[in-house]
Amino acid sequence: MAKTNEPMDPPPDADPLTPVLRPVRAGNGFEEALEQILQVVRLGLVAGGERLPAERELAERLGISRVALRDVLKVLQDQGLLESRRGRYGGTFVRQRPDAPVSGVEEELRRRVSGVDIEDVLRFREVLEAGAAGLCAAHGLTGEQPRRLRSALAATRDAPLAEYRRLDTMLHLTLAELSGSATLTAQYAAVRATVNDLLDCIPLLVRNLEHSQRQHTALVEAVLDGDADAAREIAREHCGGTAALLRGFLT
Repeated sequence: MAKTNEPMDPPPDADPLTPVLRPVRAGNGFEEALEQILQVVRLGLVAGGERLPAERELAERLGISRVALRDVLKVLQDQGLLESRRGRYGGTFVRQRPDAPVSGVEEELRRRVSGVDIEDVLRFREVLEAGAAGLCAAHGLTGEQPRRLRSALAATRDAPLAEYRRLDTMLHLTLAELSGSATLTAQYAAVRATVNDLLDCIPLLVRNLEHSQRQHTALVEAVLDGDADAAREIAREHCGGTAALLRGFLT
């Protein structure tokens, strides 16, 4: 039988969402679910004007509750990427995108990322964050140090939205400084400046900040309890959430 070079059609039941949608990890469920649905939209796996799978199916595929899923969808609706329609033929639909290939936010983010090895930056940040948290917990904080860490945490908890990112940075810089390594602190300050330059292109998402704040609290508690393993793991999860957001907006 003669061979042909014509591409084979995918099987009729092939699901284009399968390579993207997968169960999220417990630590960063919101951010990872947001990242995956952003990928679905950005990659055009569901065309503009078409409907996403039903909430029940999406929640099952992502391994999250329907309440958590609705938080994710609400964020994307607020960003103008999705819209909700009621009625018999309602659901959550991907909005038609403008003729321009990227929005202003995306364009600026891509411009800033163009000169940065983003994966290297995110990995280095994770190493420094986890290392600082582990050192603080393992060596213990003395004197005024516990009060400084608690005060930095309290400042983020009470921060107005416009001040949150600055005070979040101060909390993490405080943790780096309390690790006792001047080199680690300097390196963290440099990598955090790069990360902040990228985060400034992304809107502050209240649901993400609430989750981030819970992680901050757990991280500080682990450090003050002297639980180095837990402190390192929470720090890694926390960095993973930021990475998921950035990757989502870049896809």
